[in-house]
Amino acid sequence: MSRPPSHEQATRPPALPGIEPAWSRLVDIVDTRGTDRTFHVLDTQVPDPLLTVLCVHGNPSWSYLWRDVIAQAPPTVRVVAPDHLSMGFSDRTGADRDLADRIDDLDRLSTAIGIDGPVVTLAHDWGGPISLGWARRHLAALQGVILTNTAVGRGDAPAPRLISAARLPAVLGAVTQRTPLFIRAALRMSSPQPDADVRDGFLAPYRTRDRRAGIRAFVADIPLDPTHASASTLERIERDLTLFTDVPALLMWGTRDLVFGERYLHDLEDRLPHADVHRFVDAAHFVTEDAPVAAAVWDWIDERLSRNGVTGSGLGVDEPQPVASLLTVPEGADGPLVTEWREHGWRSVEAPTFVARVRCLAAGFRTTGIASGDRVAVMIPPGIDLTAVVYACWEAGLIVVLVDGGLGVRNMHRAVRAADPDWLVGIPSAMVAARAFGWPGRKIVVGEMDPRLRRSLRVQRSLRETEFAGEGSHEHHDPGDDPPAVVGFTSGSTGPSKGVRYRRSQLGAQRDAIAALYEIGPTDRLVAAFAPFALYGPALGIASVVPDLDITRPGTLTGRALSAAVEQIDATLVFLSPAAMANVVATAGELTSEERAPLGRVRLVLCAGAPVRLGLLQAMADLTPSAALHTPYGMTEVLPVADISLTQRMAVGEAHGACVGRPVEGVGVRIHPLDHDGRPGSQPTNEPDVLGEVVVRARHGKDSYDRLWWTEHRSRTADGWHRTGDVGHLDGDGFLWIGGRVQHLMLTADGPLAPVVYEHAAERVPGVIRAAAVGVGPVGTQVPVVVLEMHQRSRRPLPGPEVTDAVRHEMAEAGCLSPAAVLAMTSIPVDKRHNSKVDRTRVAVWAEKVLAGKRPVRW
Repeated sequence: MSRPPSHEQATRPPALPGIEPAWSRLVDIVDTRGTDRTFHVLDTQVPDPLLTVLCVHGNPSWSYLWRDVIAQAPPTVRVVAPDHLSMGFSDRTGADRDLADRIDDLDRLSTAIGIDGPVVTLAHDWGGPISLGWARRHLAALQGVILTNTAVGRGDAPAPRLISAARLPAVLGAVTQRTPLFIRAALRMSSPQPDADVRDGFLAPYRTRDRRAGIRAFVADIPLDPTHASASTLERIERDLTLFTDVPALLMWGTRDLVFGERYLHDLEDRLPHADVHRFVDAAHFVTEDAPVAAAVWDWIDERLSRNGVTGSGLGVDEPQPVASLLTVPEGADGPLVTEWREHGWRSVEAPTFVARVRCLAAGFRTTGIASGDRVAVMIPPGIDLTAVVYACWEAGLIVVLVDGGLGVRNMHRAVRAADPDWLVGIPSAMVAARAFGWPGRKIVVGEMDPRLRRSLRVQRSLRETEFAGEGSHEHHDPGDDPPAVVGFTSGSTGPSKGVRYRRSQLGAQRDAIAALYEIGPTDRLVAAFAPFALYGPALGIASVVPDLDITRPGTLTGRALSAAVEQIDATLVFLSPAAMANVVATAGELTSEERAPLGRVRLVLCAGAPVRLGLLQAMADLTPSAALHTPYGMTEVLPVADISLTQRMAVGEAHGACVGRPVEGVGVRIHPLDHDGRPGSQPTNEPDVLGEVVVRARHGKDSYDRLWWTEHRSRTADGWHRTGDVGHLDGDGFLWIGGRVQHLMLTADGPLAPVVYEHAAERVPGVIRAAAVGVGPVGTQVPVVVLEMHQRSRRPLPGPEVTDAVRHEMAEAGCLSPAAVLAMTSIPVDKRHNSKVDRTRVAVWAEKVLAGKRPVRW
């Protein structure tokens, strides 16, 4: 057949960074109209491949989008990435093509180039529906589906505003064809902007008005109403997704996309509930440019399709036993179970009343329309209401999303968006924030709220009304053997907070591990001055109290407030963070002998959340002379991992970092050795004195990270150990020593150095509150720099010569490499939740600016 007069023939692209000329080929087909067409295709042309990955771009892009995927492909896998007709360097047809045409085009092309074996589709933007339409015709060969920032439907939601605006008659041609505005705007969503050569690569096929006609046609082909020519094709693709229930699927999303926002991700999650999901929180529309999508693609293909990975808990230990209920209040218990301090004094709830309230709330949740398996975000200060709501959710088979104020506003916002709750239960300020930030979920307010404000914030019910609705109900809900129970969040001290999922059995195993380790029994009573532990009382079957402090600022706990809380329930146990302990010790001089007396009856003090200095523990021991002091080591993903007492700490000293004790029973600990550049080297080992990343396994560990498939994949070794991100070593006696975080290693010419040894040495100098050791300079040739926070604050970035000399002396005594510089900050940045974990990354940026003679950033 002859080509149409307006035809502009396909060509190979010019030399562009990231594209090998050998990948580029031209392929002829005859389309459904009987017209000769030529595609430009990037094709690795692997003979007899074990698998083919078919990459389908959207608009406004071309096969250049997939260059990293192609470059990283295994030698046995073929990767094919065509340019659609009128796009990239394929034929300019002179005629618009709708969705059905493009599916037919792809089908004919795949036949022409011999895609006839196992295949995985990978698509972006409008390439998503095209790839799914093609996949529907090739289900027998289909081994997997990967979708990035796309849509197949939007339910009742309106079309993307940017697309609706671009479709206006006066706008469409101007922004998509007459100018390159549409493609430039899509690239500008990325932050930071792609390099100039990458931008030029995306623009290369679209330099003239005529060559941009396909961009206009793609935008015009998006069905915004049911009468559109492509609407019926898209609806058929939506319906046919039910045929993909046995096909492995991965959804990867740039959450900052202004076109395909997260509502489209949620729609696909509903349609493909078995799909793995990974959200790239800092990526925009061109997620492949903003995030390591190519690496994630090949990891997923290797794990899911080659079956070389680890699925499920993958920890190589016995699975935890099913737990009937996490509420384990002993029969006949009649004293106060949960006590809290509020503005006007102490408030308590008796055990029978608490249990009855939990059951009423659980029944009330069901009458409200909350279904088993729904996610319920709770934003309530620690205390009676929070504890009752959480246990009621568990009794009703709901998934609790714990969003505590200690995350800080930015991480709270990210946490809610990541978890995508169905319901939000919170205090009035949380309702206001939910409306202001556009948080998902129907709302239940805790406490009183003006009816007009309640209506304006679209609050459905109050917690009291929910409780009334459940009164008198004797219905028992069976949530199943081992339902998902909670999504908690990491502190965000080393990056964005990550959601961590636990099943009910894993929470039960964690409770049992803590109870066994510290011999907690029914006669114990707990002061929970550390937000994560404020919920443990009813699970352990013991009374608990939350003292008078700002839970978002643990360092506000005073010695007087701790004493009052201990006295209120005659507590035997105290759990607090290092920042809280530091302020208790700092304010101990204000205590009278009568206020000290209750502290003398405490039998156990636990301090966790960040490294705790030996001197601080010794000072706390003076306040609690009858107590054993312990510092359990663990993380949001698994707690406890190890434990050490003050007596043991004093015996081993601090010469080699922070000793966190021996692994607790049922927990395996190994060290994954690191190479010269701080990367994991050989297999994990339990040999002594090997510096590396700490890896652990335990049946009370997490189920997985939430909607972070790739993070979960990378956090496990090949044989299923959890990579903690902490760096340390085991000694000859089996004690675990922590030296900091892997990403905070000082990567010197002599190899990686852990920062904690340096920091402990500096903190022995009088007048130093806190120290941070960071590497400055190029990776592999960094030099250690020590930054101090002093009692005597100064805006000058240099401490006095006496302090500098003392720091260097302590370094020499500890066997440390002498630091290149000793600097001073007004305040070293720490995390929001614990007020203790040093943000060494920010400190390193500050130190580099100071040493370069630039104006330092003020935190």
